[in-house]
Amino acid sequence: MACTTILVGKKASYDGSTMIARNDDSASGHFTAKKFVVIQPEEQPKHYKSVLSHVEIELPDNPMRYTAMPNAVAGEGVWAASGINEAQVAMTATETITSNPRVLGADPLKVYKPGKDGKAEIPGGIGEEDIVYIVLPYIHSAREGVQRLGSLLEKYGTYEMNGIAFQDVDEIWWLETIGGHHWIARRVPDEAYVVMPNQLGLDRFDLDDALTEQKEYMCSPDMREFIREYHLDLSLDGKINPRDAFGSHDDSDHVYNTPRAWYMLRCLNPRTKVWDGPQAEFTPGSDDLPWCMVPEKKITVEDVKYVLSSHFQGTPYDPYGAYGDKSMQGAYRSIGINRNDFVSVIQMRPEHEKDTCAIEWVAFASNAFNALVPFYGDVDETPEYLSNTTETVSTENFYWCSRMIAAMADASYRSSIFHIERYQEWVMSKGHELIDRYDKLLLQEQDAQKRMALRKEANQKIADMVKEAALDTLDKVLFELSCQMKNAYSRSDA
Repeated sequence: MACTTILVGKKASYDGSTMIARNDDSASGHFTAKKFVVIQPEEQPKHYKSVLSHVEIELPDNPMRYTAMPNAVAGEGVWAASGINEAQVAMTATETITSNPRVLGADPLKVYKPGKDGKAEIPGGIGEEDIVYIVLPYIHSAREGVQRLGSLLEKYGTYEMNGIAFQDVDEIWWLETIGGHHWIARRVPDEAYVVMPNQLGLDRFDLDDALTEQKEYMCSPDMREFIREYHLDLSLDGKINPRDAFGSHDDSDHVYNTPRAWYMLRCLNPRTKVWDGPQAEFTPGSDDLPWCMVPEKKITVEDVKYVLSSHFQGTPYDPYGAYGDKSMQGAYRSIGINRNDFVSVIQMRPEHEKDTCAIEWVAFASNAFNALVPFYGDVDETPEYLSNTTETVSTENFYWCSRMIAAMADASYRSSIFHIERYQEWVMSKGHELIDRYDKLLLQEQDAQKRMALRKEANQKIADMVKEAALDTLDKVLFELSCQMKNAYSRSDA
């Protein structure tokens, strides 16, 4: 699954929040309809069986309620993707990442093998379909999330390489799977942000800390022996670089993956390094791009949305570029592409009460043309406009309306882009306004049930606002595209 992730430590964000955000993208050749829902404890099974890999897992008692972004159409499992639980712990999973033949030979992926010729099937491991569903309802901190997922990977294995982010109000942890049963994790520095573009990303690792105090690092308990036995450490100075040991540096990475990281770093640290020209310190093909950097200024939600919507604006690689040398247009895979299914930006605000600290910003379809909307995360239901995504196209839900806006605006880009810019700014502005208004109302209310009612009321008002704005924008871009029809004729009948 192609995705792009950004993680923002609490000292790097504008309001002291931790922020985790990820584009969830469909694989080539299809689009996956998504919805924003709440999964209640009674909906969580005690015995879980994966649809894709057939692995069976006994789950703990007493799961918590949590938000999720599952597939809207049944058939391939839940794919909960991103959410916040009652303990105000969040996850986003997964960022598909890369590996190399040495790792995959040493610890093969655990792939499902159907039964044939009288032989029983062999279940596979866990994967993106399963991870949020079997982890998020049971964890009370980001660190605990790493520990739970790590133990599941060691026991059941995985059939794919993945990166997973865990978040609470104080910490963000990033876990990367290594082969079929191994894993490493690092705490995101509070003062830094992280960019992840479908590649194994960690560029340094402290094995001593990971295998003892675990202050900043964690890993499989046999990681040192695993690295030694299979000669995975490629460093000359004894300081392991996970990207070299466990990751890839393929030609395709330099077209599909590293340019995305280069562009995000270039946006958030434009003066820290030289990114362009013959004297560039880093280029779209650099294998040594930093996993994390301290930003030049504090990062906002708008900054996160911008980089996750980007299509190499201001460079020769912009597929919509209308100036300069156009020979390199579309040379690299953009972040905001047609196959974005949703983006979730989860913000944990430290200066708020526990039940109001978590805000989940949500948008559907191509990020270059969609609008990001905030919702309180500690709720027992989500607005119908975001939860009622259907298999068939409809203007009555945010997913399909966003998909239509994107397709029409792309086809009429030059005449429609100003409608999109106004739509995006209006929705985010009103979203901030409504959250600020209800934050103040919630400060005056102490009763738990009334506080829940206020959060749900706020979410509904925000959903009503974005529905009206989305339909208005759809009307505008439909008009612009209709004016460009090939059978257009300027003479009126009157």
